[in-house]
Amino acid sequence: MLPTIAESNRLRLFSGSANVPLAQEVARYLGIDLGPMVRKQFADGELYIQIQESIRGCDVYLVQPTCRPVNSHLMELLIMIDACRRASARQITAVIPYYGYARADRKTAGRESITAKLVANLMTEAGANRIVAMDLHSAQIQGYFDIPLDHVYGSPVLINYLASKQLTDLVVVSPDVGGVARARAFAKKLNDAPLAIIDKRRQAHNVAEVMNVIGDVADKTAVLVDDMIDTAGTICEAARILRQEGARQVYACATHAVFSPPAIERLSKGVFEEVIVTNTIPLPETQKFEQLKILSVANLLGETIWRVHDDSSVSSMFS
Repeated sequence: MLPTIAESNRLRLFSGSANVPLAQEVARYLGIDLGPMVRKQFADGELYIQIQESIRGCDVYLVQPTCRPVNSHLMELLIMIDACRRASARQITAVIPYYGYARADRKTAGRESITAKLVANLMTEAGANRIVAMDLHSAQIQGYFDIPLDHVYGSPVLINYLASKQLTDLVVVSPDVGGVARARAFAKKLNDAPLAIIDKRRQAHNVAEVMNVIGDVADKTAVLVDDMIDTAGTICEAARILRQEGARQVYACATHAVFSPPAIERLSKGVFEEVIVTNTIPLPETQKFEQLKILSVANLLGETIWRVHDDSSVSSMFS
């Protein structure tokens, strides 16, 4: 397959500044080089982007998670899309390993914004023809786009790693009721492992109070599954209650390692055997700790990009 990819002169891959190492891995999988691009920042913080090769009539893929600093990386992606549109690219696909502003995906009170929809509108208006996103905070966000969106799941990478460890007496645990569908799908791929649910009450943003466990976790290896770990309050409190209920071991699995303070302090206290995440968001050395395991999603994204470019099925990757 790779020689065919290398010979395709219509596929162009560019990277924003948010996660260049991941984009380089994706490029290696595809057998191509990242396209040359100039990125500058003016003294007042404004961004300038220039594509440095002809992309007229090409299918362009822009790799850029909108992670911290979210506003800067989002604006950079919008400017990249606009630059490619004005350079007469045939199709522009924004490859977003981590989709920021996704947590405000509905109105729960009066006079508040639905930022997940706002960002979708911004990308579409900028000129994106297609979106490739990984593990959106909620599946409904796909409906906020009026252009095609391929929703890629990081679970195959996480599941393959867990399977290689040959853990026994597994139980997959959802840290909240809203994540049950994600945890159920995860458990099914782990030889139909049993499912447990943490019942919690959220008092404020990034603050969670765990109440009880629905399901049997005693003397089992509990695998907590979520889409992201932000301040780690929810998942660490879930691990604490699982230990109280008799879980023998506790693992944490999440696609996106947001790791806002005090996440590192909480996660490194030894409540988990391992904290397993992917490289959708780059982590500096200062945010790494002994129990952390980072898995690469580059091959998954690379295969998705090729299937989109080749008009093949993406959904069959997860069947």
